This record gives sequence, C-alpha cells and structure tokens, in this order.
Amino acid sequence: MAEAAPQHLALPSGLLEVCALLGAPRDSLRGPEQVAQKKGGKTLSSLDPEVLSVFVPPFVSKEDSQPAGVSCTTLSKPRRRSFRKKREKPRAEPAKGLAEGPRGPDSDDVSVPNGVDLLALPQLCFPGGLHVSSEPRDDSVHFLVLTDVCGNRTYGVVAQFYRPLNDEHCFYNGSAHWESSRPTLSAAGCFVPFAVCVVSRFPYYNALRDCLSCLLTHLKLCKDFEVDNHIKGFAAKLSLIPSPPPGPLHLIFNVKPLQVVFPSRADPESPVVDLDLHLPLLCFRPEKVLQVLACLLTEQRMVLFSSSWALLTLVAECLLAYLHPLQWQHTVVPILSGHMLDFVMAPTSFLMGCHLDHFEEVSKEADGLILINIDNGSITYSGDNDMDVPDIPLLAAQTFIQRVQGLRLHQELDLAHLAASTDLNEGRARRRAWQQRLNAQVQQLTLQLLVSIFREVKNHLNYEHRVFNSDEFLKTRAPGDQHFYKQVLETYMFHSFLKARLNRTMDAFAQMDLDTQSEEDRINRTLPSPKRPTVEKMASRRPTPLQAARRRMVMSMPNLQDIVTPELPPRNASLRNTDPRTAATAAQVGPCLAALPGTDTRDLDGTGRGRLLQVCARCLLPLNSLVLDVTPKATYTFKIPEIHFPLVSQCVQTYYCDCVALLTKAMSTVAPDNSVLLARYLYLRGLVHLMQGQLLAALLDFQSLYKTDLRVFPADLVRRTVASMSGSERAQAERTPELRRLIIEVLEQPREAPKADDRVKNFELPRKHMQLDDFVQRVQESGIVKDTGTISRLFEALTVGHQKLIDPDTFKDFYTCWKETEAEAQEVSLPASVMEHLDKHECVYKLSRSVKTNRGVGKIAMTQKRLFLLTEGRPGYVEISTFRDIEEVRSTTVAFLVLRIPTLRIKTGSKKDVFEANLKAECDLWHLMVKEMWAGKKLADDHKDPQYIQQALTHVLLMDAVVGTLQTPSAIYAASKLSYFDKMKTEMPMAVPKTTAETLKHRINPSVGETVPQAVDVLLYTPGHLDPAEKAGDAHPKLWCALSEGKVIVFDASSWTIHQHCLRVGSSKLNCMVMVEQNQVWVGSEDSVIYIISIHSMSCNKQLTEHRASVTGLAVQPGTEAPSQVYSCSADGTVLAWNASTLRVTSRFQLPGGGLSSISLHGGHLWCCTGRRITVVTTHGSPCQELRVEEHFQDQSTSLLSFQLVPEQEQLWVACAGSDALYIWGLQDLAQPPQRVHLQDCSEVSCMLRVKRQIWVGGTGLSQGRPKGKMYVIDAERKTVEKELVAHADTVQTLCSAEDRYVLSGAGGQEGKIAIWKVE
Repeated sequence: MAEAAPQHLALPSGLLEVCALLGAPRDSLRGPEQVAQKKGGKTLSSLDPEVLSVFVPPFVSKEDSQPAGVSCTTLSKPRRRSFRKKREKPRAEPAKGLAEGPRGPDSDDVSVPNGVDLLALPQLCFPGGLHVSSEPRDDSVHFLVLTDVCGNRTYGVVAQFYRPLNDEHCFYNGSAHWESSRPTLSAAGCFVPFAVCVVSRFPYYNALRDCLSCLLTHLKLCKDFEVDNHIKGFAAKLSLIPSPPPGPLHLIFNVKPLQVVFPSRADPESPVVDLDLHLPLLCFRPEKVLQVLACLLTEQRMVLFSSSWALLTLVAECLLAYLHPLQWQHTVVPILSGHMLDFVMAPTSFLMGCHLDHFEEVSKEADGLILINIDNGSITYSGDNDMDVPDIPLLAAQTFIQRVQGLRLHQELDLAHLAASTDLNEGRARRRAWQQRLNAQVQQLTLQLLVSIFREVKNHLNYEHRVFNSDEFLKTRAPGDQHFYKQVLETYMFHSFLKARLNRTMDAFAQMDLDTQSEEDRINRTLPSPKRPTVEKMASRRPTPLQAARRRMVMSMPNLQDIVTPELPPRNASLRNTDPRTAATAAQVGPCLAALPGTDTRDLDGTGRGRLLQVCARCLLPLNSLVLDVTPKATYTFKIPEIHFPLVSQCVQTYYCDCVALLTKAMSTVAPDNSVLLARYLYLRGLVHLMQGQLLAALLDFQSLYKTDLRVFPADLVRRTVASMSGSERAQAERTPELRRLIIEVLEQPREAPKADDRVKNFELPRKHMQLDDFVQRVQESGIVKDTGTISRLFEALTVGHQKLIDPDTFKDFYTCWKETEAEAQEVSLPASVMEHLDKHECVYKLSRSVKTNRGVGKIAMTQKRLFLLTEGRPGYVEISTFRDIEEVRSTTVAFLVLRIPTLRIKTGSKKDVFEANLKAECDLWHLMVKEMWAGKKLADDHKDPQYIQQALTHVLLMDAVVGTLQTPSAIYAASKLSYFDKMKTEMPMAVPKTTAETLKHRINPSVGETVPQAVDVLLYTPGHLDPAEKAGDAHPKLWCALSEGKVIVFDASSWTIHQHCLRVGSSKLNCMVMVEQNQVWVGSEDSVIYIISIHSMSCNKQLTEHRASVTGLAVQPGTEAPSQVYSCSADGTVLAWNASTLRVTSRFQLPGGGLSSISLHGGHLWCCTGRRITVVTTHGSPCQELRVEEHFQDQSTSLLSFQLVPEQEQLWVACAGSDALYIWGLQDLAQPPQRVHLQDCSEVSCMLRVKRQIWVGGTGLSQGRPKGKMYVIDAERKTVEKELVAHADTVQTLCSAEDRYVLSGAGGQEGKIAIWKVE
C-alpha cells in the first residue's frame, strides 16, 4: 500500500470550493404572530438571510481517515468539514459547529477558501431579499462572480427553492425531532425560501446549474433533518471531480437523472466557456453590442440592469468573453443587492449589475455611468451630460454587423428536420452540440473584430527595446477613428495587450492575425521596407466624388447606432441559411462596400469580383470570412465513475481506483497519432494518483506529458510534489531513469530569472546629446531602421564636420523630416492610366518637384523597380528606365542664357537617347539616390538577393531625410555617407564568379528584422503534402532554419516568404533536424532535449528527455513502413532508437570514448562518427567495422568532423577538422588507405552533403584574396571538383537538399543568409 502523502503538499482542489445552505434565521420565524402576519399580508416583509450551513472539502472525518487495511493519503489534514450557524454572523475564519451535544476537539476546525466572503454571501444569494410566501414558487437559479482582494475570481451558482414551514425546531437544529411533525395552525400555508450556493474556481455556469437542479429534486422530497446530509453528499461528489485539463477532453458526471458535461478550456490561455455566448446578440442589436464593447475597451464605469438576476451575470460574462484574448482587469460584480448599491459610486472602472427596479435610483444618484438595460436592449448615460464614449472603428464595426446578421441564433431552425428525441440526455446532447457550434462562430467573429481593430499595432512596435510608438500609430488611423484609439491606448487592458505582443505570445489574436494576413504582409515580413502604399492599395482607395462625399458624411456622424445603412439585410437574416459558396452577394458585402470608395456594389461577377477582393482587403480580413463557416474542433468525453456512499475513506479510495482503471482503459483505445487526447488522460490519471498518495505513479504520468503535450504539464504541482517526497520515495524515484531527469529539471536547475524590465515604453524624442550607442537605440525605437550598420552610417552623416554627438534638436528635425515624408507618401495618388504600367506591389518612394525634361514636364517618380515621369497637364506615364537597364548616371549642368542649370542624365540600354532632367537644387540628391538604387539593383541581381533593393531604398530615404534635416551646403556630402552600395561598387568591385552566378538561384535572410545577423546553425527542407488536416497554404513545402538560442524560422519554400516567424524550442543552440512521418520535425539541442514540432500546428508541445548530453545527430529509418524508427545520438556516446508513433525508446547502447558527433543509417547498420573514429554497429549496438584516425593519419591530433556515404560507388567520404581536403575509403574494407581530394583555396571544411552522385562541401576559403564562405561540388565517381562556388561572406555552416533538385546553404553570423543553389 502506498505511503501517505506528506501533509504539507497542498493537493489541487476539485470543482468545488464551498457549498453553502442559506435561508432565514430560526428566530425570525419562531413567533406564530410573525408568521401569521407574513402569511396574511399581500406584500410579505423581507427577512435578513444568513448562512445556515457551510460545506468545505475534503469531507472525510478524522475517525474515518485511517480504516483498517486502507491507507488514506487523500487528506492533508482530516477535519470536520461542515458546520451550522446560529444567530451570530458568519466569519471567514474557522467557525464552531452549532449542533447541540458534545463536540470533538476538531469540530470547529473549518477553513473557508479565500475569496468567499460569508458576510456578503447571504445578500448575493438573496439579492432581492428573502420573503416568505403564502404559496409555493418555482425554483430559480442565478450566478455570481466573487473577487478577492488580490483580484482572483471565483464563481458561484445559486439555486433558490421553497419548502413548507413545519415544526420550527426540525429544520434549524439538525436533530430528528419529528414528534410534532404536523404543521402548526399559525404556520400552515407558509413557504420559506432557501438557497444552495456552490462556489468553484471555474465558471461552470451551465454544468453547476444542472447539478443543482438535480439536487433540488431530492431536497423537495426529503425530510427537514435530511437536507444537510443531501447537500453534504452532493458537495462531496463535486469536490472529488477533477477539473479537466485544457484541450479536447470534456468530463461527464452522472447526477441522476442528468448527464452533466464539464467542458474544458480550448487551450491553456483560453477561459472556460460554459454558457451561451449568443445571449447578448439576442438582447441587443449588433450596433448596441458594439457600443458595449467600445465601453469595455475604453474601460468605462458600466452598470447592467435586468429584471432577471440570472441574465445579469450571464450577459456580463459573455461580453467579457468577447474581448478574449484581451482581459478586463477591473472590478466585476454582476449582481448588487439593494444594500450594495453604493458600490456604483466607486471612482474607478467597473462592470456591475443591478435589478431593473433600481434603474432610476442609480441613474439619479451617480454620474458618469453607462447604464445598459438588458431587458429592452438600450444604453443610456447617468447624469446631465452625455458620456464621451467613442465608437468602434467604422470598417471593423460594419463587418461585425454583417457577420452577426449571418448567424443562426435560433436552435429550432437547425433541429426542425430532426425527429423528436424521446431520451432526455439525447435531446440535451443535441442542444449542446448546436450551442458549441454557435459559440465557436461567436468567438470567431468577435476575435476577427479585435484583429481588425488592432492588427496594425504590431507595425509600430520595437521588440528589442519594448517600445510602442503611439503617436505614429494614431496618425495612421482614420480621422473618425482616432478618438476611439486615443482612449483605448490609455487603458490597462491595452497595456497588457502590448506586453503580449512584445513577448511574441502566440495567443488567439496572434494566430488569427497570422492566418488572415495578406500577401503583401507576408512579403513585408520577408523583405521589410519603408512603409509606402502599394499600387494595389492606391487602386482600392480611389473614390468617386459621390462616394467621397458619402464617406465624409459617415465619418462625421457621432454615434454608430445612428448610422443608416440601407444596404444591410434585415435583422431576420439570421433565420436564413447562408451558403458559404455564394458569400459574395450584394447583401452580404453591402456593409463593407458602403463605406469603401471606388466600388460598385452592382458589379459582383466577372471582373468585379477582383474589385471585391481588393475592397475586402481594406476590411483587413478575406472576403470568404464575411460568412462564418466555423467547424468546432473534435471533442471527446470521459465519464466520471460513480461515487458510492457512505463517504468514508474506503469509498473514496474505491472511487480513485475506478478512475484510474477507466482512464487506463480509455488510454488503451487512443489512436497512436492522437497524442493530444492521450496527454489529457495522462494528466487526469496523474492527478488521481496524486490524490491516492501514489507520488511515483503520478510523476511518471506527468513525465509522460513531455512526449504527448507539454502545454498541460503542471510544472508547479510537480515541483511541489518532488519537494514533498520522503527520502525513500526520492531515492526510489532517482533509480527510475524516466524520473531522474524530471527531478533534476524541477529542483536542481535554477529557476527562471525574473525579467529585468517587461514594461512597455512609449517612444519619446531624446532630451540630451547622444553618442553612437544611444543614437542606435533611439533610431531603433523610432522604427525608422533596425540594422546597426545602417544606423552607424546615419550617425556619421548627421555628424559630418561636428563633434561625434547628436543633439536633441538635430534628432527631432531628422525624425520630423522622415515622418513628414512618410505621411506625404501616403497621400500620393496615381491616375489609373499610370497604375496600369506598374506592378501591384510597387510603391512610389520619392517624387521630385515639377521639372522640365527632354521627355516633357512633370515629376520624376522612384519605385523599387524603376524611374518614370508623371507628366503634368493630362497626367500620364513616361518610362525613364528600370534600375536594371541603367548604364550610366551623371550630374552635369546645362547652359540657359547666362545660367548653368544642374541636370541629371541617365543613359539606358533600351533607349538610344539619354534622359535629361533639369532638377536644379534637387539634382545632386537625385544623383546620389539613383546611383544607390542602381548599385543596389546590380547587387541584387548578381547575388540573387532581393534584400539589397530594400536596403538601397532605406539608404535613399535616409539620404533624403539627412538633406532635409541639415539644409546646409555640406548636406549632400553628408548624405553621401549613406551611399553604401554605390561605394561598394566603385571602391571594391567584386564580380560574382560566372560559375557561382549560374548555379545560384536565390537568397533569403532569416535574420530579417533583427538588429544584427544571426548564424544559421541547421537547415531542413520538408516537401509539401496534401493532408486533410492542413490548410491549403500549410501543404506547401517548407524550409526550417535554426538560429541561435533555440529559434526556428519557417519559410514557405514555394514563395520563399516567411511562414512562421519564430518558433521557440528551448534556449540553447540547435544541432540537428529531421522530418519524421511527414507530420513532425525533430530537433536536437545542446540542452540534451529532442524537441518535436508539429508541421500542421507549427507548435512545439513535445519533448524527449532521455539523453543526458547534447543531442548531436538524428537519423530516420528509410521506407514507408509504419511506425518508422528514429535514431538519435548524444555527445556522451549514447545512441537511442525511438518508435516514432509511441515516442518510446525501443533500444539503447553506449559507444566508448564519447565525442559522438553524427550518425547515419545505411544497409541496416548505424555509422557513428566520433572525433577519433567512425564505428559501424548494428541497430542494437553490436560492432561490425571501425575506422581509426591513428591508423591512417600521421598527425595524431587529427579529428574527424563529418562523413557522407555514397552507396552507389561503395564510398565513405570523410572531412577532418581544420583540413583543406576530403578522404575517401571503400565501404568494403575500411583498413585500406584513403584517397585524398584537395580543395583549392580552402581554409577549412565545415559541412558535407551528398546529392545524387555529387558531394557538396561547405567551408571557408579565399576568393579574390578575401576570406569567404565557399562551396565545392565534387563528382563522386571521378573524384574531381566540378564547381567552386563563392557562397557567402561568412563560413558555410550547414547544408541541406531540397528533393535533390536544389541545395541550400546557411552562413555564419557575419552574414546570416541562406543561399539556394541549382543541382545539375
């Protein structure tokens, strides 16, 4: 029998915290005259309720805690867990039992959980007062939200019921005095209200309401003295039900006659949703819902009113759920009794609720309140003046209204075709499934509303310095929306939202933002450039005069509810079934189009559909999301076993044993690939084992969560469990390999250091002189540019001829000039005839003044691709040149009378005549800018790296800002400090070798957006697979790139755009990656952990922790048979074989000497490379062959770096550390001396890769006298170097193959880029 758990281990509580019986005090009903008076009056006077009994878990008494033959480890301290109250007011301290007769020493040892105020509870349970009735009344339920002084919330469900008033002594003293069981004459016909209140840490409103409803059926039939026993038994059952972990597993509890479902949270960051989220949509029009949400987002003082106490809490909780993942951080008191009305005088933000009877009183006594009448759906303000509550941004609001009107809010429509259910629980299951679908739709549309409101906040964040530029964000908002954003930006809620963004939290908001980002957003994440409107955006915002006038009128309207939108369908649209395939109809897109200029709502097919897609891009969400087609995620249920009585320790232990047996049985039926469900069963079983006191079994279950789903791993509970173990238990645990690592992690590793400063700073201009380091930080905070090298050159430009300090005025002038130029660019509007000549992603970055040219008068425009002339008069387009076509750029002068006019001359390859423009004072600046763009384009073409263009654009705009800032004769010279690419082309002309240029296809930068480049440690290509579980975009091939500190960047290999910006897998260097079973990526880390990333969900929720040293290699068993076998090795010489489906170690062995750096699988044998030897072993570790360094090399310090097998040629290729050559052995006899292939101009080999019959080698070498990252392509058959490629500016650190058609190389930290090479 297991040893009892130490008393100081605080075990997690179940669903119930407190259960209380409340009613009228005994003395208030003792006098027959009082009873008669109450019975005879038409209006019964109110009595003061009090707590009659309190029941607190656990419920096993001390004398039952040690039964013979049973070891009870469930209770930390056996106590009497209930007490009854007399006349004194209840206190939140251990209270004395009041039953007559002798009491044991522990009878008054009762603790009440924090957050439950027993003084206020009676008023909340009888908020309308306690009235004796002359006739029976229906049972009723209402709901409570209780908040303690620390802001922690608990949730209560209150069921009121009436019992006839019999012998006054029977009900209130707990004794079975039934000698005078007949009602007295004076009390006949009186019915006394009582309330049962259940308090839980979780908002299980529907589930606990159902449980209490079942309890009331028993309370009505039982005798008075049995009431307490029934409630205690009911509370005991609830206290034994564990809370379900986040995920798809819901719990079912049989409370006869109902099967009650306790739903789980969708994920650890989501709240429990056990209520009908569409209730506010039934009570209010969508416009009113938006008004309420605006009040919440601006943190107003709000009071809900209703004649239904239940609706107050339910509507309040629904409204708060609409804000997720934003969180309301102020007071929430959905129910105020008549004695609590003074709470509404609080000066801070709050959300409270009152009975409708108090509406006039509250509105007159308190000013500055938002009064929300649930019963009639109205919103008013208290006091004389209207409140200054802004409206939700217009476009987001209209899209929300449209989506709400597309919901089917009435269950009868969906279930009308079904036959009537003759089974109570079957009917309830239908209702629950319908509600689950509707809740998912409501959550989706409210989340889309939040994303459309706050999507562009991320564009004004600086993650490195945790800065939000609120002023610039506000400038980008529409004039009619700025008032709303100004108020929201000052709230606690928004501040917490900013913290989550800066922490890169992948919550529901971030996931929705990622899933709905546009093509332009994806390109900008890969190639960030200064913010300018694209041609596509210009086309979508061109208004007709009528639409422009209408837009101005709409934007000036003060209240959203007053906007008349005739295009909206009628309210009963929710009664119609909307087919998602016909979403693009006039009725559906009307609200979106009504406020958008340049769109004809009548043209909905043909070419007009293209315009619809552009318009809906301005709504910030795709068109197909206007009609919600949300399929709830699959859920599973686990039925809690029956709990038998009497409630003694034996029964509790039997219950726990039944739980373990059922969970184990359920786990045996889980499909191998359904690790998410398996993790929930493991969590619950571990929790039950802990309740039993079986600590080792509990820890084994919790440790298994590493392999199934780490999101539900109870780290704090495991830490406390390990700390509470006795010496013998600890020693036994450390003898178990699976637990030894767990104990080390939770106890011996240092706790995470608190973050130095997680505050969000608002960007402010500097107030003192800045040296280079301060200047770099300020510019990065401003969001102008992040690259440290570029900012250093800017510093040189602004300090030309001065002391190397930037004064605050200079910085302010520069910042103002940059932002003014940015704002002017947003106003650029090109005629449609001009936009036809441009690509949709082109942006106009610079416009000259109106100048005279040899091709007409107009303004010269610069995009990232070309120069063109925007002619005056009738606006037209005249091509000057693309940057690729330029052959020469000169700044000269042209004689005009006695003047010499500065002129820019551009010679192109496609035109014979030279373009001339009399740019006058702008000539020198344009000369610098065009040359820099020309040089950037040449570098981009030579190196197949489009980022050079984006960098050149940044240099050009910085030049423009420097000239505008300094406005001195030396301004042009200062701006020339930023001509980085032009100087590179002039001073260091380094032509890309012809072979390199022909083989190189493209370059990408995984460090984009970082302040400095980061080394590429590992690369992995995974082919695309059409899987029903994936979205279409997720089925594309992907490139996985491991950077420093456990960061993984994922690229879409079909477009080379960033698919997932940053996955975190630990915080150590990553050594190896491999794809397993087409749906997982395994990553080996320096911290000895193998991290498993799901390709479908792009999340890392599994870890394999069996290694004890750095994981250095991974190899997958080839072939399609399932389950596949995966081999891993670590630096200490350990090799493990894994079953990829079960994630269990199938075999393990140890190689002597350690230093194991890589493994490869060939011919059913493992080839293992250490620093001194290559050993060939069977998959079970039996040695077959061995290659030793000392037998083949005279230099005994030679160390083997890596190897490649070429089965077709029966060859083993080996690279040695620090060597400029490769060595080749025959596979048949490793004892023979190797052949040597010399690599010309190679300093050191760092990696190798076999592709077809070629060996690709990466390392460091000389090119044109300079050290570069070089690659060599060697024919494995002829053993000759076919190509010598100049790959990177830094050493080539890693190589990978893409379907044997391309090779990808990753560079060291000086460059940090990835190159894609074509395989011949």
